[in-house]
Amino acid sequence: MSLLRRWTAWVDLLERRESATTLALIRIAFGLIVAGHVARQWMGTEPYYWYNLENGGLRELTDPGTLAWFGGAVPAVVKAFSVGAVLAGLLMVVGFFSRAATFAAWFCFSGLADLNGHAGGSYDELVKIVLFLLLLSGAGRALSFDARGAPPQMVSAWPRWLIAGQLILIYWTTALQKLSDSWVPGGELDALWFILQQPTWASVELDPMSILPFYPVLQLMTLSVWLWEHSAPLLLLALYYRDSRLAGGWLRSVFNRLDFRLYYLGFGVLMHLGIDLLMDVGPFSLGTVSMYLACFHPDELEAVLQRLKELVSRRIWSATAA
Repeated sequence: MSLLRRWTAWVDLLERRESATTLALIRIAFGLIVAGHVARQWMGTEPYYWYNLENGGLRELTDPGTLAWFGGAVPAVVKAFSVGAVLAGLLMVVGFFSRAATFAAWFCFSGLADLNGHAGGSYDELVKIVLFLLLLSGAGRALSFDARGAPPQMVSAWPRWLIAGQLILIYWTTALQKLSDSWVPGGELDALWFILQQPTWASVELDPMSILPFYPVLQLMTLSVWLWEHSAPLLLLALYYRDSRLAGGWLRSVFNRLDFRLYYLGFGVLMHLGIDLLMDVGPFSLGTVSMYLACFHPDELEAVLQRLKELVSRRIWSATAA
């Protein structure tokens, strides 16, 4: 196939129209993430890392970013942005003025996340990127108050593909940066062993001697994660083969018969579950796993939702009859 024909095929794929259900589910997930994460910062103690030093903050914030338009990183402005982020996230969940709510969530969350480079993590960038892509999509055209209970409308497929592509890029580039002896095959494979003893990452205090018997297991997990992340481009191939399964070919047939996506993403779910149990990485795991939805065609997710609806209906009918 010539380069021009390949390019044309990709353009046709990205411009294809499909139901808005997948994007709507991602909208709901990230609305919850924004509202929950920002609200969590205000539980117990105020986020002094978002205040200027003169206002009781932990350090001088030399670049207040968009907050400068409203008076800088002072408590009143920070609180207003925080309330705005929480309310906008909740509006995203119910799909009320979905596009405006997504813009507000992106604007407020970005303003807060960019204040202090010493407070936050890669999850800030992840959330901002996905919110921006949702802003450009038709994520409010299904499962929303805006849709008023109507059947899901048709939208362009490219936002879903870009979210899936971003997920793959995150995993693959992360793997490319793990070049130390602690990660690569043939090395010590002790990365997780040390990570679990670092206060900046570990969510629970672990005595090195208590986890010493699990050292070989941690080595195996380190190697498995390294190999899994390096295989991320195969997920893109699997998504393409799934979308073009009628084209034929033995490799496409193998990928689709096994449904490589389920194995790859299933490992990812288990990995992120382990991360959240043992480490403090903010909403990174929840955000990345929510992006997994982009790896499924709306028809697949609608079939799952229909089965869940029927299951709930049967349970309610059985409880009523009893």
